[in-house]
Amino acid sequence: MEYVTLGQSDLKVSRICMGCMGFGNAQTGQHSWTVDEETSKAIIKRGLELGINFYDTAIAYQAGTSEEYLGKAIKEYAQRDKVVIATKFLPRSQEEIENGISGKEHVLKSLDTSLSHLGMDYVDLYIYHMWDWNTPVEEYLAGMAEGVKAGKIRQIGIANCFAWQLAEANAIAKKNGWPEFVSVQNHYNLIMREDEREMKVYADERNIALTPYSALAAGRLSKRPGQTSKRLEQDTYAKLKYDASADKDAKVIARVCEIADARNVSMTEVSLAWLLTKVASPVVGATKISHVEGAASAVDLKLTDDEIKSLEELYEPHFLSGVMAQNTPAARTTEQVWIKNGKYVK
Repeated sequence: MEYVTLGQSDLKVSRICMGCMGFGNAQTGQHSWTVDEETSKAIIKRGLELGINFYDTAIAYQAGTSEEYLGKAIKEYAQRDKVVIATKFLPRSQEEIENGISGKEHVLKSLDTSLSHLGMDYVDLYIYHMWDWNTPVEEYLAGMAEGVKAGKIRQIGIANCFAWQLAEANAIAKKNGWPEFVSVQNHYNLIMREDEREMKVYADERNIALTPYSALAAGRLSKRPGQTSKRLEQDTYAKLKYDASADKDAKVIARVCEIADARNVSMTEVSLAWLLTKVASPVVGATKISHVEGAASAVDLKLTDDEIKSLEELYEPHFLSGVMAQNTPAARTTEQVWIKNGKYVK
C-alpha cells in the first residue's frame, strides 16, 4: 500500500479509502443492499491487513449503523491512532430550522452523536456532507472550529460542492481564524469527469486533497456487460446518477474491459489505477472481501500514457445528477440538470 499526506493536513492516508456506505442494517436507512455487522467487520479487517488505514462513513448511512459497525471493527482490529476515520454530518433538518437550532449547534450535536455511534473520542476528518442553502456556511464552520478546539476533530473536509463554494468557505474560515477544508469528496470517476472543469484545477492549485466517492460508479466500472449484483439491481440512487447516460458510458466501460483483458487484470484495477493518477485517495466501497482486495491491487497497477489517453478519449460531457443537481439555486428540486452554455437547464 502507498500513503499520501491529505492536502495541507497532518493526516497520512492510504491511497485507497474504504467507503462504508455499504455497511449497516439493511432494514434501516436508504439502502436495501447493505451488509450486516459480521460481514462488515470481516471486510474492514481485510482492509487493515492490506494496509488501508483510511475509512469513510457518515451519520446518514443506514441510520447510524454504518458508524457503529465501523467503530466496533476498529476497536477490535486496529489501534485507534493508526487509522484515519472520517464521518460526515447532514444539513439541518426542517424541524431544527423551525425550532431555531443554529448550524453551529447542529454540527456539535451531530458530532457527538457520531462519536457515540463510533465509540470514539474524536474523528480525524469531519466532513460537511452537502451544501445547505438554508444555513449560512459561517455557522457550520464555527461549529466545526469548536469541535477542533475541543479535540473532537483533527481536520475538516467538505463533500458534494462546487469549486466556488469551497473557495468561499475557506476564505471565510481564513478570515475568522478557523480551520479550513483540507479535502473535498465529490462525484468523480471515469464516466463522470465534470469535476475536471473547475474543482480539480482549483484543488490541485491550493493543495486540497481530492477523495472522490463513487470511484467505480456503483460497480459499473468493475463489471462486464451482462454482469450484475444486488447493488446494481437495488441501488435506486445509483440508477438516478447513471441510467440516463448509460449509452455513452458503455463506450468507456468497454474500453476499461479491453485494457483489463490486455493487462490480465480486473476492471476494478484499471478503473482505480486511472483515478489514482488524478486524486489523493478515492473512496471505494466494498460489500465483499474480494472487492477490497481488488481495490488494493489497483495501487500497484501503473497505466501507460497511451492507456490513459485511450480511457479518456471516449468521454462526453455529462449532466449533473443526484446531490450535485440539487446543489444549484434554480434546480435544487430537480433530479437531473444539464450544463448548457454555462447555465443549468432542467
